[in-house]
Amino acid sequence: MKVLILSPKGRYDLYAPDCPSRREAELIFRDRTGTEEEWLAAGADAQVLVVTPVTHIRRELIGQMPNLRLIQCDGVGFDRIDLEAAWQRGIYVCNNAGCNAGAVAELAVTLMSMLLHRTLWGDRMMKAGLHSQATQTLERNVPPDLSVSHVGLVGLGHIALATAQRLRVNGSRVSYYARHRRTAEEEAALGVSYLPLYELAEQCDVISLHLPATAESRHLLDREFFAHVKPGAFLVNTARGAIIDDDALCQAVRSGRIAGVALDAYEPEPAGADHPLVRLAAEFPDRIILCPHQGGVSQAAFRNAVRMVFENLDHILAGERPERVINGL
Repeated sequence: MKVLILSPKGRYDLYAPDCPSRREAELIFRDRTGTEEEWLAAGADAQVLVVTPVTHIRRELIGQMPNLRLIQCDGVGFDRIDLEAAWQRGIYVCNNAGCNAGAVAELAVTLMSMLLHRTLWGDRMMKAGLHSQATQTLERNVPPDLSVSHVGLVGLGHIALATAQRLRVNGSRVSYYARHRRTAEEEAALGVSYLPLYELAEQCDVISLHLPATAESRHLLDREFFAHVKPGAFLVNTARGAIIDDDALCQAVRSGRIAGVALDAYEPEPAGADHPLVRLAAEFPDRIILCPHQGGVSQAAFRNAVRMVFENLDHILAGERPERVINGL
């Protein structure tokens, strides 16, 4: 079995488990930033294509790989793969849902705490030699922390559940919105309560996004959503940039309705200096935290991801259905 992997070889060398597909499959590595021509020259006849969540896999590329049986994303996101083209060919598309849940949840909660504690402002004040002034300001306007905050999770998948678990340890009240509500028993066990989207916006001190990028979630946070947001609330996005209407967010920040924002995802990516949210951060340096989509970049996440890739390679090698199929086959 031939496998074309558009991901760093060093990561697979470091974390690959001892399993049949590692021993028996022909693994060919190419740079994900290369051209489709380079990829096809190396592995047009591959049975499996392994890609990162940021790699565009177009219908035209799929059409030039006649032996393809599986497109495996080695992360969670799959919005850059032509799912319909794969479905029409009977090619499985799978992701690694849950592989980075702990790492992304850890970053999400960290960003919430940084916003609540005005960390960027405090850092700037200290670097300017204004320690006493900063202390006096905080004593006059004592900030809240997670223990007294109502946090709203938009989405309730693997990462949101890991986030909720960490928030409960901090004493936060946790609500969620999702297209499919959990049962009352599940909500009680998870320690979360359901709110419709706009009610969540109106009631929560912190809103944290945990949705994939789909046609349904695109610009879910639009001008109407921000009109319902509790004045002075904070927003954290460690999911996908497409969930937010950037113009609407900029307006909400400039008006003061949103007190602070922490972002680890953008539309498009990479986000250059001319991206509206990068410009917004320059305009409000104490209120906007920008991260380079790093939430899922951790040793544990990479180890989990590589293990899950090889589990599905083993399934294909054995003629079995892979796990975590996302394109309806």
